[in-house]
Amino acid sequence: MSENFDELLEQSLKTIRTGEVVEGTVISVKEDEMVLNIGYKSDGILTRSEYSNTPTDLTTVVNVGDTMEVKVLKVNDGEGQVLLTYKRLAAERGNKRLEEAFENKEVLKAPVTQVMSGGLTVTLDEAKVFIPASLVSDIYEKDLNKYAGQEIEFVITEFNPRKRRIIGDRKQLLVAEKQAKQQETLAKLEIGMTIEGVVKNITDFGAFVDIGGVDGLLHISEMSWGRIGNPKKAFSVGQTLRVFVKDMKEGKIALSLKFPDENPWLNAEEKYGIGNIVTGRVARMTDFGAFIELETGVDALLHVSQISREHVDKPSDVLKVGQIIEAKVVDFNAEENKISLSMKALLPNTPKETPVEEAPVEEVPAEDTPVEEVLETEAPVEAEPETAAETAEEPSAEEAE
Repeated sequence: MSENFDELLEQSLKTIRTGEVVEGTVISVKEDEMVLNIGYKSDGILTRSEYSNTPTDLTTVVNVGDTMEVKVLKVNDGEGQVLLTYKRLAAERGNKRLEEAFENKEVLKAPVTQVMSGGLTVTLDEAKVFIPASLVSDIYEKDLNKYAGQEIEFVITEFNPRKRRIIGDRKQLLVAEKQAKQQETLAKLEIGMTIEGVVKNITDFGAFVDIGGVDGLLHISEMSWGRIGNPKKAFSVGQTLRVFVKDMKEGKIALSLKFPDENPWLNAEEKYGIGNIVTGRVARMTDFGAFIELETGVDALLHVSQISREHVDKPSDVLKVGQIIEAKVVDFNAEENKISLSMKALLPNTPKETPVEEAPVEEVPAEDTPVEEVLETEAPVEAEPETAAETAEEPSAEEAE
């Protein structure tokens, strides 16, 4: 009777073959192995290594009673057990999914499971896709480790599973997205518009600012109403700026930080009118004079002849860059935004001294000097005038006759 029961039971159980896809129910699960009832005389064993290529604690992904499709790897492992695989079945289905996406040019999304010097590996349903470093981004990426574990979008550009060559491309998606964003931004931009941007690159002549997928040039001359010596010291990559569009021509955008309403020359005449005494900093010097910064964007000329009442060959003989000086405004040209200063005008005006003539010193005669000598010295005796008779000329012989 028992033999008949065993025969009937065996006949009721299905037969399985290697490579066959079956459905099983989890009857026990441990960290590295699970047992499934697959309707066969022996239960199926699914190990962690055959569940996924990624090390996984099986107790965190399945529970007793869960059903899942698996593939028969070996009907008898030598101990009467059936070895199962899940990852290979998932890979086959994943490859089928990738093939469809390749044919339809579909955008896929999958996590980065491996980072290599030559690129990234993403895994979709246990099917692996390689994305070369040159196709990861639209800019040069020196370090790809930042993508580890991230989900990224890509398209399949080459599909050849026989040669295990399935290539993905993320770059073309970024380029297309950027172009669409550029067109949208350009359609909205107008000259004079204020917009927020992020510093993307800095050079000696200016900075390139991303203003919504479009790069604009912030020239060094437009960075401030004052002087900027080195843009790299004034700005940093990644810095957010509020700029305005100064000009647009042939796809090129010129930006500026010199907002017209912030022009320091608008009320300069009130503060720096002729006759005002001002304080400033020596900004730079030439042989003919020094330029004094009165405030950011407002410089004035202190000519070498206006530094001192004494002769000065060149400003550097008396002044130093960075020195704070006080001077008087002697000229203001509103049309040309020019101011002239004078330090000399604040110096006391001392007239030149006129030499005083000394009175001659009278000589005092000595006590033993004879009276005659003193008299002769003090009052010389004048000769008596001649009489008229004595002064009359004698008549000539002719007159006598």
